[in-house]
Amino acid sequence: MLLPERTVERLSEYRRSLLQWLEEGKTHIYSHELAALHHNTAVQVRRDIMFIGYTSMQRKGYDVKELVGVIEETLDSKKGLNVAVIGVGNLGKAITTYFVGKRSKLNIIATFDVDTNKIDRVMSGVKCYPMNRLGEIIRSENISIAIMTVPVDAAREVAKQLVEEGIRGILNFTTAPLRVGPDVYLEEYDMVTSLEKVAYFVKMADR
Repeated sequence: MLLPERTVERLSEYRRSLLQWLEEGKTHIYSHELAALHHNTAVQVRRDIMFIGYTSMQRKGYDVKELVGVIEETLDSKKGLNVAVIGVGNLGKAITTYFVGKRSKLNIIATFDVDTNKIDRVMSGVKCYPMNRLGEIIRSENISIAIMTVPVDAAREVAKQLVEEGIRGILNFTTAPLRVGPDVYLEEYDMVTSLEKVAYFVKMADR
């Protein structure tokens, strides 16, 4: 069963909180406690968790380790998925450095750039390749997901090339709206819009 997009997002958020819960030595959590961590409702938490077939809430709450395991089975590919970062400017570097090692089933294994000063360098254990080797590396390393942090004027052409080379999912950090076919999942994150949204609500709160 294909889960709704917002449910997938919330499950990912829940997992991060549950892992932190475990690090703090806590073994169980109530739905209202998990909801409070995410400005959510206990009803929504229970509905999301029932979606993935886990209903074992005891008097002392959900077993955190068990719940993390069920979320992992739901969200993660059993064999893992390989990821490439396209564009190694400040944002691309930050994403690569931050994400490497964060998830065992999602591996950033290559970066790409047109800058000859960056090509063949290794950052956080990840090698940077020239764009003219994109298709070769995607195929040889079985890369199925791309994170795009390229300049906006190059975004559409790069996205087209990624799709042609067999990429199945794109996370777009540029401000250029992209069009891809139905076989490619596209997630677009516009930091400018997000910041303007925050600014709007700050402005309204100050009235």
